[in-house]
Amino acid sequence: MKYLLTLCLLFSFSKSVLADDFAWQKLTELTDETSGIGARPAGSDKEKETAAWIKNQWQLLGYTVNEFPFGFSIKGQKLTSENLSITIKGQSEETIVIGAHYDSTGEKQGSLGTTDNGSGVAAILDLANRLKEQKLPITVRLVALGAEEFGLQGSKAYVGQQQESLKHVVGMINLDTIIGGDKLYVHSAHETPYKCKAVSKPNYNSSTKLRDELLSISKDLFTENSHQLHPAFEGYPQGQTGSWSDHSPFACSGMPIAYLEATNFAIDGHSGNDGYSQTTHKEAWNCLKQDGLTACDRDTEKKWGMIWHTEFDRLDKLTVMFKDRLKSQLTQNIDVLEAFVKQPNIQR
Repeated sequence: MKYLLTLCLLFSFSKSVLADDFAWQKLTELTDETSGIGARPAGSDKEKETAAWIKNQWQLLGYTVNEFPFGFSIKGQKLTSENLSITIKGQSEETIVIGAHYDSTGEKQGSLGTTDNGSGVAAILDLANRLKEQKLPITVRLVALGAEEFGLQGSKAYVGQQQESLKHVVGMINLDTIIGGDKLYVHSAHETPYKCKAVSKPNYNSSTKLRDELLSISKDLFTENSHQLHPAFEGYPQGQTGSWSDHSPFACSGMPIAYLEATNFAIDGHSGNDGYSQTTHKEAWNCLKQDGLTACDRDTEKKWGMIWHTEFDRLDKLTVMFKDRLKSQLTQNIDVLEAFVKQPNIQR
């Protein structure tokens, strides 16, 4: 039965992807260098334009959009942003939150935030499109989070504002930079609790159950090309991640989390095998030594295989470098998420 379900899902997914390429279209509308919104620094007019665009996209699909404005400061400057969410009712009140931040950074270096994090935004828009007429066993809440790049402001505000609505939440899946890197990964929270200063009553949760279920689904659907766990490196056991993205306040608030990411932990980057180097592509290195996957000269290397926050995080460069890989990775992530929320055995 499990394999029959997998075959049916694969057929359904391939059919829908061929029909409209919805996620790729939305990624282009958001980050294309000529026609897209482009860079979206936290608190900027472009970030506000992006929030309005996301709201409109969801409304066009027939959803009621909830808006949660918040304020924050950067270097003494007071700014505003907002979180947005929609709820797709399931047969159970138990709820899975799937979130992605929509701001970007690195604009001075030429980044337009395509992978970080236009990719996550495109995924939650496509999920809204795919799930709108589905009968789901669990309620799904899709959340677009503002101002992540400056201290996770959006996710901290959301967890603080939504304590009542989070009572039925059984977990949070964070989508941050889910395309571009050489490999797809899924992480859980670190077994050592994060510093949860932004949460009033911390109840840290490092459960691996969401991570492991997503990993299992990905392996069923994509076999040798599936998501994987990063290998252990100093300070980080296999498959565990730090507190640097929007999953952190949710883990601090007692929810199991999973974090989807595209990078390459096999690269010995500037600070070791920590995933901050995303690719071995030659354009992203001054000189890459294949033996050990590190810089030919660690003292003079400037690029270090990094995509996010750099000149490479834009469609005009990424599509030349990686051809169809970006679209394939984006579709794979969304396929896994759709299969996850449609399975009948999601439990608290």
